[in-house]
Amino acid sequence: MRVMVFAKTTEDSDKGVPPRPEAFAAMDRFIEELVKAGVFVAGAGLKNSAQAKRIVCEGPGRTVIDGPFAETRELVAGFSIWEVKDMDEAMAWAKRSPSPTSGRSEIEIRPFYEAADLTEFLTPEELSAPRDGERGKLGVA
Repeated sequence: MRVMVFAKTTEDSDKGVPPRPEAFAAMDRFIEELVKAGVFVAGAGLKNSAQAKRIVCEGPGRTVIDGPFAETRELVAGFSIWEVKDMDEAMAWAKRSPSPTSGRSEIEIRPFYEAADLTEFLTPEELSAPRDGERGKLGVA
């Protein structure tokens, strides 16, 4: 099972305050553990919302909204993709994750759709057919 793990933004991180050096070191050690365990697939930190854009879609119309955005607790500061046995394993790893700040921080875990989740939308033939183009090479649903 693949999951995406979101590190939520804190007020400090959205102001561009970097994590303490010991927090960076702890995160590096934790990611190395994930890699050695075969769990870590990919990940990255994200710049603050002052450098972000949102595109609001309403029918055929598109509106661009420039950051920064007000509700920092709803924003994502970074992400990683893990390959785990089940949600329990993902939670066990997430509970071991070092906190980037001395204050409150949050992690959100969301599973990816897998082929079995799509059976109500697609026929077995459609599910088993290889994807065309570059998308098929990426292994994405």
